[in-house]
Amino acid sequence: MTSAATAVLVGVDGCKAGWIAVRCDPGSIRRNPGSIPRNPGSTPSVEVFDNFAALLAANSDDAVIAVDMPIGLPEFSSKGGRGPEALVRPLLGARQSSVFSIPSRAALYADKGDFTTIEAWYAAHRRASDVARTTSDPPRGVSIQAFGIFAKIREIDALLIARADLRRRVFESHPEVAFCRLNGDKAMQLPKRIKGSINPAGMAERKALLCRHGYEMDFLDQAPPKGAAADDFLDAAAMMLVAGRIVSGEARPFPDPPLTDRFGIPVAIWA
Repeated sequence: MTSAATAVLVGVDGCKAGWIAVRCDPGSIRRNPGSIPRNPGSTPSVEVFDNFAALLAANSDDAVIAVDMPIGLPEFSSKGGRGPEALVRPLLGARQSSVFSIPSRAALYADKGDFTTIEAWYAAHRRASDVARTTSDPPRGVSIQAFGIFAKIREIDALLIARADLRRRVFESHPEVAFCRLNGDKAMQLPKRIKGSINPAGMAERKALLCRHGYEMDFLDQAPPKGAAADDFLDAAAMMLVAGRIVSGEARPFPDPPLTDRFGIPVAIWA
């Protein structure tokens, strides 16, 4: 892996338009691990990509990428998900509901259609839940929230199956786990959203933390690119700090060492 002094760091979150990426170029990391500088010319950039392959193509082959999306899929799902989910939930207190349990690979690939109607979408969710119940113990279906990101999970999964080289530089993380680790292993007190709407107090809590790790408030206060929400932007910013922590050796995988799926893809949440 590249060194902290030469690394391109990319933090990624899924968004309505595809993927939002916050990028920090080489030479823009402070000696303090997990932080970015405040000196001129080192401001991170933010961009939205239609698909993950386009995001990869826009960055160098040695860029280190931390993404808020499950990586590595189980053939059979046990209580609590794949394993990483059960390990990180106890860290998060009231925020632990943000960690979805990921069902089996068969459930994720049960229906790959483009759903043009809400009826088709719910029918596909039922089919995925039926498969999930036959490949889990205790048997359980798929949450609506988890089903909503299935297409994005499959997108990354296909790339990591086809390109083993990506497994050394594309890492799964989770924003609330990242915020907790950046906050001295103390979970955020306030939610980012309440009943589906942005919670300004929760956003302010996270912005203040990100600023303590080198971000400028002007950067965080900007409107996110079209197709991404304000909380997607902050989550991608946190993911970029995780990428820096991975490069510096400060990040920790849950579990440690990571598991692997049947394709040899690592299974761990890094933060």
